[in-house]
Amino acid sequence: MKRSIYRIRLRDDVQRTPAFWRSVRNPYDVHGMVWRIFSDGSRKDRDFIYRLEMQEASPVIYAVSTAEPVDLDGIWAVESKEYNPVLRTGQRFGFSLRANPIRSKRDEERRQHRHDVVMDAKVLLEQSGCPSDAMPSQEILVQKEGFSWLSSRSEAAGFAVEEGMVRADGYRQHRFKKPKGKHWVSISTIDFTGVLTVTDPERFEQALYAGIGPAKSFGCGLLLIRPV
Repeated sequence: MKRSIYRIRLRDDVQRTPAFWRSVRNPYDVHGMVWRIFSDGSRKDRDFIYRLEMQEASPVIYAVSTAEPVDLDGIWAVESKEYNPVLRTGQRFGFSLRANPIRSKRDEERRQHRHDVVMDAKVLLEQSGCPSDAMPSQEILVQKEGFSWLSSRSEAAGFAVEEGMVRADGYRQHRFKKPKGKHWVSISTIDFTGVLTVTDPERFEQALYAGIGPAKSFGCGLLLIRPV
């Protein structure tokens, strides 16, 4: 199956238009915007992963997709190239990843709940009686819990990471409602950068195409790599 990687940026004349910025106020708005770019109106399943970055105060979308983007609104400049990386065991890549690291737990009634790994670590420390003056800083917790989460996912995704070779930061909490929705949606994200080693080329290729972790509809999971 042919896949391409895209860099899609907002045209300079459009980014000065207030109407555009009013239309993308939260992750659900961005999700709808990206879906519109990659959907021809007939597809029901998402066949792309993406990440939105702000570069010089302008939105840039990086995406991997089997479908070509369609600029229905005439506001995007699209760059693309075929995405078919040649991979081998032991290969090292620099990488960046925005992910939604969560920990699944069951309550007393055996119902499963998803917990943000950073907030979950804070709660566990508080419950253990850790005094406030001994509580690790958020920066330390993000690094520790973020790396632990990524490391736990790496084997299934065909790569390995080493402590000291990965930085986890940029922790953010996003809270929004879907249109006509009654309940708040909460998503936390961490940005990872560093160096990884390929351990299983087939699994790693799948991770590049399908992404890592949950919340892919909201711009999480796209693993971008470069040779080192």
